[in-house]
Amino acid sequence: MVSYVKYLKCSRCGRIYYLHEKPIVCENDDLGRLDIHYDYERVKEAMTKEVLVKRPFYQWRYRELMPVSDDKHIVTLGEGGTPLIKAKRLAEKLGVKNLYLKDETRNPTGSFKDRGMTVAVSMAVEFGYKVTVTASSGNAAAALAAYSAKAGLETYAFVIEEAGYGKVAQLLFYGAKVFRVKGLGREDPTVKMMKITYRRYGWYPSPSFGPYNPYQIEGPKAISYEIVEQLRWNIPDWVFVPVGAAALLTSVWKGFRDFRELGFINDLPHLAAIQSIGNAPFVRAWKEKAEPFKIKPWDKPETIATGLEDPYPWDHDGGFKALNETNGVAESVPDELILEAMKLLAKYEGIFAEPSGVASLAGYMELLENGVVDKGDTVVILITGHGLKDPDIVKKVSGDAPTIEPTLEDFEKTLREFYGQSK
Repeated sequence: MVSYVKYLKCSRCGRIYYLHEKPIVCENDDLGRLDIHYDYERVKEAMTKEVLVKRPFYQWRYRELMPVSDDKHIVTLGEGGTPLIKAKRLAEKLGVKNLYLKDETRNPTGSFKDRGMTVAVSMAVEFGYKVTVTASSGNAAAALAAYSAKAGLETYAFVIEEAGYGKVAQLLFYGAKVFRVKGLGREDPTVKMMKITYRRYGWYPSPSFGPYNPYQIEGPKAISYEIVEQLRWNIPDWVFVPVGAAALLTSVWKGFRDFRELGFINDLPHLAAIQSIGNAPFVRAWKEKAEPFKIKPWDKPETIATGLEDPYPWDHDGGFKALNETNGVAESVPDELILEAMKLLAKYEGIFAEPSGVASLAGYMELLENGVVDKGDTVVILITGHGLKDPDIVKKVSGDAPTIEPTLEDFEKTLREFYGQSK
């Protein structure tokens, strides 16, 4: 099997690279992302609708639009193929009609990051690396550690000091060497440590943003491919995307563009980029019409959505292109609305997601209220991470259950006093 990649091109300086050079970071070190360009004519011949329907419904169904050259290097845990759920009860609660949830909590390590890391680790294997290193709030590191363990690679992970224990525990069980790094501010200390170490020791960098690994950003494109197939080769009016570094936003946009290039769809959905008010450098830059690569990092990120606490949106240039080309929007929401979205999602649709994973739903609720999105629009909300990823936050929100004596009298008394109900 050969790769369908034509070349890689730096999104900032325009320098061209080829896969045989094993490129990861632009040699100009200018924070540009090495965007991957495919030979669509060859892909059209190999990946038709008739071919796709015969393949298993998971990430590597779309093999020709991933950069791996040899299938023997693919490292997979069965990621992707996540359900697109019609949220009937939640839609009724919100007074809308066509609301869908793309439930990425079903991935092997509990978040959409598995999609990027299956590709990133496969490329590490193909390039001959033995050690991977990442900078992460937790989810990307957990995914990298899992896939590296599957491939027999060693992993070093630098996570923010506030990373949830659920995420860190996953890392430790996968055998990663984990370090909480102090000092989250204008310069992300986890990225600083990743850069220092991969340059010093020759490790394979694999964060979940493009300037330091162009391959992982290709994986989440499959979210868009799957949505199109699950909607019977149609597109929704809107797709809501939670934004930290803006890599997922860039990936989703690239995925829909791929399918348009292949003739599977004729247009692109509007994309909505959602951040927390406590850390919204991308939204601020978008609304200020900031020039790419000259935007200001957020001074003191502070939000319950810890998975979105990137003080600098590394893939903002791709995100800007995504919103421009899809006539999209960017909005920030308060933590209180994110918490409300968490509760509504669990209560009405049975999906337990972490705060970062439901920021997109909170954004939808905000834009619906403001009239930006019509109640009759077909909308897909990306739910990106499982609630057990952040148990500390969950406990603060939900509290604990009452303890009772094993008697009917105490049950009924506590039911009245604690839950405000009676039998």
